[in-house]
Amino acid sequence: MLRRQRLIALLLLALLAGCAGPELRTQNGLGQAGLSIERALILSSAKQALGTPYRYGGETLRGVDCSGLVQMAYAAAGIGLPRTADRQFSRLPERDVARPGDLLFFGSGSTATHVGIYLGDRRMIHAPGRGRRVSITSLDIDYWHEHFLGAAGPAP
Repeated sequence: MLRRQRLIALLLLALLAGCAGPELRTQNGLGQAGLSIERALILSSAKQALGTPYRYGGETLRGVDCSGLVQMAYAAAGIGLPRTADRQFSRLPERDVARPGDLLFFGSGSTATHVGIYLGDRRMIHAPGRGRRVSITSLDIDYWHEHFLGAAGPAP
């Protein structure tokens, strides 16, 4: 009986471990002075887009979607990116710890359906969706932890 209970407990632990996704780990860096010029340009461009309306497929200050915002911000630093969140997620160098200017990917399974730019202090800037505007959000919201896929960033 005791052996059976241990086996059940081990199976439950294995099942729970399999449900856990990647951990959203961040590093604040050394403030703006500690950032590369590329990262400073990415963050500055993203902040200039605050309040821009969401527009599916948009990539200008007249309207952006999440991957368009990211593409626009990185272009300001001279860095080209794939157009969609999923392509960005699958093609960019992965980061174990997100630093300001890195990309944060969210979705389900292994498909990224949303991307934002890490600002530091456990916040990101993103284009949240239809009917909303580019904004800053806290990463301490359960939704982000539950849907986090990983971080990436080609910026030095």
